[in-house]
Amino acid sequence: MGGTEHLTVQREGATLVLTLNRPEARNALSLPMLVGLYDGWVEADEDDTVRSIVLTGAGGAFCAGMDLKALAGDGMAGDQYRDRLRDDPDLHWKAMLRHHRPRKPVIAAVEGPCVAGGTEILQGTDIRVAAESATFGLFEVRRGLFPVGGSTVRLPRQIPRTHALEMLLTGRPYSAAEAAAIGLIGHVVPDGTALDAALEIAERVNACGPLAVEAVKASVYETAEMTETGGLAAELARGMPVFDTADAQEGARAFAEKRPPVFKRA
Repeated sequence: MGGTEHLTVQREGATLVLTLNRPEARNALSLPMLVGLYDGWVEADEDDTVRSIVLTGAGGAFCAGMDLKALAGDGMAGDQYRDRLRDDPDLHWKAMLRHHRPRKPVIAAVEGPCVAGGTEILQGTDIRVAAESATFGLFEVRRGLFPVGGSTVRLPRQIPRTHALEMLLTGRPYSAAEAAAIGLIGHVVPDGTALDAALEIAERVNACGPLAVEAVKASVYETAEMTETGGLAAELARGMPVFDTADAQEGARAFAEKRPPVFKRA
């Protein structure tokens, strides 16, 4: 199991939990964190016993975005990882889910600040849970910067355009209640319980047929920009093979026998 000094990895049953672990900096992005994140996505993709991923942050914060102090000074720490960036110049975008989409569902568990790069990573997740005191926002324009993590493209596709433009152009913070009202997050829970709530959702995902889950996720994203006619054709191409799997047969048997199914990813 991977991980770095700023990204911890642990298993909770069939769920891989990735924790941004730089609490003294409110989990601001660092090179060790980005390397650990990317390795975590790859580990989840390659391990068939992993059925879901939960992304969270340590110390009561999710992610405060880019480390502006490091950017203004000598740059981000983690020289020992720079060869990874040289070998794969796209690694940081894959880590932030800009240029990589894991096969398994990714559930965000947000406590505290989830701003700038944190809100950008959030847009690459599939299901989102936040604590009542969590805060969101894209602050880049306030610093004279541009949110190049994908927000000018993704945010207007995920929430109504008027809300996306207000978030992008004002750089103001949003409460968890506001974020839920505009559709950026799906659940608001008491402080300190976001991870538990995310793991509960992950357990529900894990109880489903893994081949079906992955096919459904893939279909949702690959048809998003298609016409309805094209999307429906792509859905059939993606979905019909699922009916021919042993897991589909097991699901039907388990229903008839009134027992939980035992899926084998086959």
